[in-house]
Amino acid sequence: MSFSDSESSAHAGSGDYKFFRQFSRDRLLYEMLGSTKTDDAKSDWKVLIMDKVTVKVMSHSCKMADITDQGISLVEDLFRRRQPLPSMDAIYFIQPSKENLVMLISDMSGREPLYRKAYVFFSSPVPKDFVNHIKSDSSVVPRIGALREMNLEYFPIDSQGFITDQETALEDLFCEDAEKSRKFDACLNTMATRIATVFASLKELPLVRYRVAKAQDGTTVKASDLIPTKLAEAVWNCLLKYKSVPSFPQTETCELLILDRSVDQIAPVIHEWTYDAMCHDLLEMDGNKYVLELPSKTGGPPENKEVLLEDNDSVWLELRHAHIADASERLHDKFTTFKSKNKAAQIQQSSREGSEISTRDLQKVVQALPKYNEVMEKLSLHIEIAGKINKLIRDMGLRDLGQLEQNLVFGDAGAKEVINFLRTNQDATPENKLRLLMIYAFVYPEKFEGDKGSKLMQLARLSLDDMKAINNMQLLGGTTESKKATTGFSLKFDVQKTKHAARKDRTGEEETWQLFRFYPVVEELIENLSKGGLPKNEYSCVNQSSTVHDDSQDVPMRAKPAAAPERKIPAHSVRSRRTANWARPHHSDDGYSSDSVLKSACTDHKRMGKRIFVFIIGGATRSELRTCHKLTGKLKREVILGCTTLDDPPQYIMKLKLLSEKELRENAPPEAKFW
Repeated sequence: MSFSDSESSAHAGSGDYKFFRQFSRDRLLYEMLGSTKTDDAKSDWKVLIMDKVTVKVMSHSCKMADITDQGISLVEDLFRRRQPLPSMDAIYFIQPSKENLVMLISDMSGREPLYRKAYVFFSSPVPKDFVNHIKSDSSVVPRIGALREMNLEYFPIDSQGFITDQETALEDLFCEDAEKSRKFDACLNTMATRIATVFASLKELPLVRYRVAKAQDGTTVKASDLIPTKLAEAVWNCLLKYKSVPSFPQTETCELLILDRSVDQIAPVIHEWTYDAMCHDLLEMDGNKYVLELPSKTGGPPENKEVLLEDNDSVWLELRHAHIADASERLHDKFTTFKSKNKAAQIQQSSREGSEISTRDLQKVVQALPKYNEVMEKLSLHIEIAGKINKLIRDMGLRDLGQLEQNLVFGDAGAKEVINFLRTNQDATPENKLRLLMIYAFVYPEKFEGDKGSKLMQLARLSLDDMKAINNMQLLGGTTESKKATTGFSLKFDVQKTKHAARKDRTGEEETWQLFRFYPVVEELIENLSKGGLPKNEYSCVNQSSTVHDDSQDVPMRAKPAAAPERKIPAHSVRSRRTANWARPHHSDDGYSSDSVLKSACTDHKRMGKRIFVFIIGGATRSELRTCHKLTGKLKREVILGCTTLDDPPQYIMKLKLLSEKELRENAPPEAKFW
């Protein structure tokens, strides 16, 4: 069986550098669908058949228009009753499961197959007995046009991010006695297989590193602490199978760091102040879908219009990683500048003022109108969204709450400030008060021992159900010792015994916004990994054959990136500023915005170093994804974030609560829908 059609990779040495999601899209469209094209005019249009997993893989990377352009006239579900089309060829993109194999053979065997010919592509490695089973049916073999492993069973969610789409991973792996359940091994095996297909698809062999489990206070190592170790070993075992393929690299070409959610329990709940995070945190969005309310053209009730906030929206791409206040200012500037420079807007304004419009002016209006309407629609959409977010920030008092959260994280606030906030802000939403107490519990665990935590929860007027979220934090990052001391509500973290600051202010980075102080732990880990600064006793390697942290040693195909000149930042005390700085110079580039990162990286793609992959078991956050974009430009190495799911705070809190509720299960996600 062929490993894949393509012998190229995403390395700069094989042409223009392609970022992760683009590379995945091109493989599906050109390497898979495009490879089935023939000179036979009757075969121009084909049927694409997928299962519930592969349809998600496809929909995360491609649009229906992309698929149609490759000659697909119909998309079908493998397990639904399908109309026979004996004059057409079919492309099967399926998982190598027994059920799928039975359906494939049933479709293509006998005297009257459903389709003329089948081009079969598997999303992950195929067992030899599967191939033998297909070959054993003499009526099927002549009708197979291709039989290949695509090794593409991950779900791109961003130009530099993917998920393994395991909504219950946190529960399956970290709930009480999880390791005794069958779901534990099944979850890790699926995760490892899907992660391995990322590297098989990119033709990359990673140096696999993972956070080492350590015994605390003389106790035995907890099973949950060994999860990164077990996943690293499982991923490596999957990768070893690919090493036998001639086109797969035999030495390490990139780095993979495997972590779990316990590495940073603040990032999933703290308020993140970027435009992207605020949209998903404060607005009722379904994934990237936002429902815009428009006035009716007929004078009736308002009409709803669904819009997607995604990469093909240039305004969204530019502003999504900017601070919400910065995004609001830049939107205002863009709107003003556009109206002042666009011909249609200028002539429209003149007509309102009573000036006569000449024929030539009308011609200019017609020429400028399509562009004018398109840009105005985009800007108006984002101005409305930003305005709605800013109103919610004011109404919910989020600036004061955000300031307190950041002060707790950096050691500038404690019990007095938290208690005062809870007493004077009783009308704050239960979710926001819970998120504040979760941060407080992580920084000051001793404040939740005995009945102290219960009293705080009573002061906040939170329910017993909310208490579970805080108590279950110890299932991710605490010790079992806390259960021995008391029978009351207790919490004890092994990493926060004496130090009451979860972060240190970053030196050498100019801070523009007070509420932008927070950074996720992965930022420091990635920077240390890039320069070879991760201690091996804490972050061990599965494969020790080489080290790849230094671009000067390990980039035969890419030149070493030039060191950026060091900026001299005037000394200032961040902690002395107790009030949020809600204004900044216009058009400033904070290095976080997607446009600045992509411009920095793409213009110098030939000098990009080797990729860095970070995988977080149990879900990742938007702040961690933003960090990967930021560090790609800074390190001149594409940083790709992988995770089981990308969670917003409400989703994460719900999953955390379920860790101690064996009888409860999160509602199953809706079935994958075809276009």
